[in-house]
Amino acid sequence: MIIYEITATVRADLIEEYEKYMLERHIPDLMATNYFSGAKFTRSGENRYRIQYEAYDQKALEDYLNTESARLRADFLAHFSEGIELTRENWEVLQIWQTD
Repeated sequence: MIIYEITATVRADLIEEYEKYMLERHIPDLMATNYFSGAKFTRSGENRYRIQYEAYDQKALEDYLNTESARLRADFLAHFSEGIELTRENWEVLQIWQTD
């Protein structure tokens, strides 16, 4: 599994609109591409967010980036042309531990 992680720092006046957009539109739209098995939307403090999308494998992530990401990024920028700083990273999952 590959984790496609986006970290966002959101200007204070955009927080409510950003959360609503991510929960109701962006994350559901990305999940509808069927390149990912799951997603987590988390917050640290009042204006810092992390979204982790679990790609099935490296090929699924590459296919998403080549076919769908430009459309979804354009929609995001149409809603938030300023006031949000984004960083993106890909993480390869080496091992998962879980309790029963």
